[in-house]
Amino acid sequence: MRQIVLDTETTGLSAEGGDRIIEIGCVELFARKLTGNNKHFYLNPERDSHEDALKVHGISNEFLRDKPKFAAVVEELMEYLRGAEIIIHNAAFDVSFLNKELELVGRPGFKTVVGSVTDTLVMAKEMYPGKRNSLDALCDRLGVDNSSRTLHGALLDAELLADVYINLTRGQDALLIDVADTSAAAGIATRIDLTAFTLPVLLASEQETTAHEEVLMQLDKASGGKTLWRQNPAQPVA
Repeated sequence: MRQIVLDTETTGLSAEGGDRIIEIGCVELFARKLTGNNKHFYLNPERDSHEDALKVHGISNEFLRDKPKFAAVVEELMEYLRGAEIIIHNAAFDVSFLNKELELVGRPGFKTVVGSVTDTLVMAKEMYPGKRNSLDALCDRLGVDNSSRTLHGALLDAELLADVYINLTRGQDALLIDVADTSAAAGIATRIDLTAFTLPVLLASEQETTAHEEVLMQLDKASGGKTLWRQNPAQPVA
């Protein structure tokens, strides 16, 4: 399944209170690799941003005046997202705004179009309970370079979150996880087709076989001939 890491910037904190989306950034992953097939929109929210929001994203009201409205990009955006797993940090916030924008243009809800929604904030809280799990905190914890993030920006934050997500879902540098990187879009190895591997068969040398037999004889002697492998010798495989 395709995965899309998504982030938004808004005029404020309340979609129900009339705040709107001003920026959408999307980064595509396939087989846990960046494809470069990204989407980025600045939007005219038809209202000014709150002062506190301006301090976060730094996108001026004047800059957005000539940008397209959500209705002008909704078709392109939803076709891009259709059927994909959407990865969002604090998904409840972004999805509430996307649902409100879709409602205003007479479209069905966000989750009716996408395949699923994965919240990396929920994942991080389960993995690091009691710790700060903001995007910046996760970047620091997981070794993701966020030095260019002086202000929030939807596309940059989506790119950082993609890196954070890969690190969150890797778990450990094991063979099965590495195989999953190239075979499972979700990044979790639930089933591996081992027919793809050619495993070498290394037979014991004559010297090794003799040494092994000597050890078994010593063990058998020490136990008074009561070792189970002497009492119940293995049957040859047909």
